[in-house]
Amino acid sequence: MTSTAPLLHPLDIDGVPRPERSRHLLDALASRVVIADGAMGTMLQRYEPTLDDYQQLEGCNEILNVSRPDLIARIHDDYLAVGIDAVETNTFGANWSNLSDYGIDDRIHELAAAGARIARERAEAAEAADGRMRWVLGSMGPGTKLPSLGHTTYEHLKQTFALQAEGLIDGGADAFLVETSQDLLQTKAAVNGCKQAIVARGIRLPIFVEVTVETTGTMLMGSEIGAALTALEPLGVDAIGLNCATGPAEMSEHLRHLSKHSQVPIACMPNAGLPVLTADGAYYPLTPAELATAHEQFVREFGIGLVGGCCGTTPEHLAAVVERLRDLPVVSRAIQGDLPADTTVEYTSLASASRTRIAGSAAAAPVFEPGVASLYQHVPFQQDASYLAIGERTNANGSKAFREAMLEGRWDDCVEIARNQIRVGAHLLDVCVDYVGRDGVADVREVVSRFASASTLPLVIDSTEPAVIQAGLELIGGRPVVNSVNYEDGDGPTSRFGRIMPLVKEHGTAVIALTIDEQGQARTTEDKLRIASRLVDSLVGEWGMRVEDIIVDCLTFPIATGQEETRRDGIETIEAIRALVAKYPGINTTLGVSNVSFGLNPAARSVLNSVFLHEATQAGLSSGIIDAAKIVPLASIPDDQRQVALDLVWDRREYDADGNLTYDPLAVMLDLFAGVDTAALRDQRAAELAALPVGERLQRRIIDGELKGLEADLDLARAGDDDTPRLTPLQIINEHLLEGMKVVGE
Repeated sequence: MTSTAPLLHPLDIDGVPRPERSRHLLDALASRVVIADGAMGTMLQRYEPTLDDYQQLEGCNEILNVSRPDLIARIHDDYLAVGIDAVETNTFGANWSNLSDYGIDDRIHELAAAGARIARERAEAAEAADGRMRWVLGSMGPGTKLPSLGHTTYEHLKQTFALQAEGLIDGGADAFLVETSQDLLQTKAAVNGCKQAIVARGIRLPIFVEVTVETTGTMLMGSEIGAALTALEPLGVDAIGLNCATGPAEMSEHLRHLSKHSQVPIACMPNAGLPVLTADGAYYPLTPAELATAHEQFVREFGIGLVGGCCGTTPEHLAAVVERLRDLPVVSRAIQGDLPADTTVEYTSLASASRTRIAGSAAAAPVFEPGVASLYQHVPFQQDASYLAIGERTNANGSKAFREAMLEGRWDDCVEIARNQIRVGAHLLDVCVDYVGRDGVADVREVVSRFASASTLPLVIDSTEPAVIQAGLELIGGRPVVNSVNYEDGDGPTSRFGRIMPLVKEHGTAVIALTIDEQGQARTTEDKLRIASRLVDSLVGEWGMRVEDIIVDCLTFPIATGQEETRRDGIETIEAIRALVAKYPGINTTLGVSNVSFGLNPAARSVLNSVFLHEATQAGLSSGIIDAAKIVPLASIPDDQRQVALDLVWDRREYDADGNLTYDPLAVMLDLFAGVDTAALRDQRAAELAALPVGERLQRRIIDGELKGLEADLDLARAGDDDTPRLTPLQIINEHLLEGMKVVGE
């Protein structure tokens, strides 16, 4: 192994060398199906250890690593004898939460190292017999404490998982297998515990992760497989997959999702079916031949690279898998449906949308869908026919209601404000608790601990203080966004940039980058692009981020102040966005949209914000930090209001031949909205809508996204009256609803 390169941050493992055996394992995964063993617990039951074997710690399988190493070795030998490639260590429960239940959590390292040592000895014995390399997968189970439920903390789990990982390295494991994951926050702690051990030992083992999806279709905490992939892949894991809870039949659709979207190899280790309860106890019904058939289908259909078994699987099951899959090449994950009609396919599909190997051509990459995730669901950055709306009302600096609820400790009211943002169409929630004189760390823990489980939307942790950001991130199981990094005080290790980026890397977040440097906030297109380029180049080149995970904020300034130097601020921002997305394909952008209208009355602000947002999205803006309830569809804004707002955004002042100002859109806008409030605007729009014929009204409701009154109009259209001819359902759809959808699409 070569020497370790300097670390960019405490969990930077990129420069840590991999052992030769681990490199061979990764090479094997890239070229052929690697077959691991089956259940350890099932085999232990077969051999019936005594209470003395357990040293009076009944059910603590890990103690057998020191009390009955011969028994554990025999089970490894049973599996190795049928021709598998890798054995898992008997260390599934060698973690703090499990061993603390027995009062022996001071033995984490000892039992983990002992388990790895036994497995390594048996693997090497098998290698000596036939010359074929076998590998040791260091099993790391979830334990019994879930941080998302407040049972323990992320940091405590990370430190104790690091003890287990160090033991596995010391005992001779070739890879970590973080398995049976039920809580994404626990899984993050385990993965980062592995990284901490890698840095401490200077030995980089691959990190494989397998989550457990219940028969409900989600993980125990309610996470969909898309949320799991989005949260875990950015941590730099080397493979991701499923194990336990169900048999292969229930895993199929989740594996399909991983096959379509995962950028790393996929693993699958199902139970031998769902347990069947009988008078003699539970048993697993899946036969060896059925497991082999399922794995063969998964390998051919989904490109699975690492297979094995979990509860109820035995050497007999794995013997059948080996017979069916030994030396089978990994099937590249190209989408069958996207291939030309005359493409030669090497493997026959077992499903209409299968992934198959294309004979004589390079592997096609899976479909990468950049985005973030709550604990429950994935949210893509790119929204169909829309922008990504980041709700701004959960910000103590921008929302009086949220600030007062936070200051008074009315946490349920804070949650209700967040839920209201969801109801009005937000895709993410910007959470900012920064307020002078407050303990930001304490406040963010109160707020985020509630939002992380109560909100189905991903969170944006918004703070200038690294400690506040860290406290928030350590409560989030999904994949959040950090808001923000910039170069206000430089980019050295003690700058805010230098202190926040290690947190971004540790938690695998996306990040908002502001166009601010040592000279201040960028106002011109040229300065915005220059600072944005510096940020993007550093985040990608030095910090290893994907360009798609960077969200650049080109900064919005008020354009209605009347000061000459602010008149072009909207133009400079829009043109900076246009230049940035052209320079960095895939980059995401955002703006604090409502800043543009600061100083106007609420009615004027709503119109200007809506028009400015439209113009910015036309230039390439992909998201906006806004109150979605106050954004008005462009088509529903009266022509005169829309035109003057456009003229204000683009500074279309007019002068006569002598240079005298003849048209000032700011002055016109102030006159147009003098004495007008938002309630009056709503009443005016409602009156205009009510005056339309019912067919046009239905079309307008689709365009405006106005649901209130839709059912009544549908009933009227179908029934008819003296003023309204009766319409058939097909007429309603084809002549009115689809016409409205056409306008929305355009």
